[in-house]
Amino acid sequence: MSSSLISQALSTATETKEIAFGDGVTSQAGPMFARLFPGARALLVADENTFAATGPAVVESLQEAGVELAEEPYLFPGTPTLYAGYEAVEVLRDHLAALEGAVICSIGAGTLNDIAKLASGELERPYMNVCTAASVDGFASFGASISRDGFKITRSCPAPTGLVADNDIVCEAPQRLTATGYGDLIEKIPAGADWILADALGIEAIDDYVWDLVQGPLRESLADPQAIGQGDKRAIEGLMAGNLMSGLAMQAAQSSRPASGAGHQFSHTWEMEGHGLDWEPPLSHGFKVGIGTIASCAIWEAFLRMEAEDFDVARALAAVRPPEEIESEVRASLQERMQDEAVRHSLAKRVEGEELAARIERLKAAWPELRERCRAQLMSPQEVMDRLRAVGAPYHPELIEIDWERFRQTHRKARMIRDRYTVLDILTDLGVFDDVVDELFSPQGFWGQHRHPSK
Repeated sequence: MSSSLISQALSTATETKEIAFGDGVTSQAGPMFARLFPGARALLVADENTFAATGPAVVESLQEAGVELAEEPYLFPGTPTLYAGYEAVEVLRDHLAALEGAVICSIGAGTLNDIAKLASGELERPYMNVCTAASVDGFASFGASISRDGFKITRSCPAPTGLVADNDIVCEAPQRLTATGYGDLIEKIPAGADWILADALGIEAIDDYVWDLVQGPLRESLADPQAIGQGDKRAIEGLMAGNLMSGLAMQAAQSSRPASGAGHQFSHTWEMEGHGLDWEPPLSHGFKVGIGTIASCAIWEAFLRMEAEDFDVARALAAVRPPEEIESEVRASLQERMQDEAVRHSLAKRVEGEELAARIERLKAAWPELRERCRAQLMSPQEVMDRLRAVGAPYHPELIEIDWERFRQTHRKARMIRDRYTVLDILTDLGVFDDVVDELFSPQGFWGQHRHPSK
């Protein structure tokens, strides 16, 4: 992938000013820090594992650039695996607050980046990150995915001012971190279809520039999951580039819409329920997103088999439920701490009467072209499953300990937790959502045919 793409994206980024990406670029960390934060002292933040991976080289680079270290590196334990919990943010924030004029240079993957991002953001200080794995798409994005009281959501804070991503370091990361980065990135495939749908219905217009930042390099970044899983340096470099571009796209859009659709809503549901938080290592975001991507693509596959004449306005109008019934379902389905926000989102997406009829007529008129465009955008659920298996990621809900009934119920819950319009919502508007889920879980449906992981 051409570095010119990243340079172009940086030209419109609102917060990130520099990215050093390539072989041996750790030596650029010090000069970058000095340029971005003239006169500031550096607080190095890492865990014992990430510091062992590249910490001494970062220290050397900072010292050679004349950057003063605020103190000895601040190290989180390497075992148990560091989790992105708010308590870690509070500890780091309070430590940073006592160091006047210090700026964090974090060394790590998604978890450490998010902890440093939010701790710095709460103090209105900038920061930079030295990436150690191609594990997430959020390095260059605004916001940090942080759990508080077992409830994980994306909390608002600025993106890093600078990023260093050294292929020599990233490609030596544990294989599970690379695989989770693939699971996070592949969801941009059905997320793109969700955005195409929302655009066609006049709900949320596509920004062509932002679209190209994500979708332009996406297929190339995902092209060889087997090579990525086997540790091929150039293949992992492509994955890292795709994840960096995704974060820059979210920064340009000031929204996660370019990079997050219904597949992410499956992951967000499980994260909000606290699933896998007590594992060692904790169940990663990308592993959950990968399963959500298969689910999303299966739903899309069923939707695209429909014809325009299947979009029955009378049936849709008859299926609209009163607000109090929707609220009752949400509260009966979700944990108490999730309910109020989910009720707001669910009611915000509810349409009825002339507005609903007009939406469905618009869908009918657009359907021939819309269907072909979405078919070209999407992968089949089987292809996604095969790719995740090849890269070494979980490829079936049972592999992340989500049983059959819970997985089926997640299809309903996922549409409740965000106000983003996706394939889940058009099927709800049409009054056929339950029918589609029943079909997918029938013996002849996709999940009925994949009742358990293949051997």
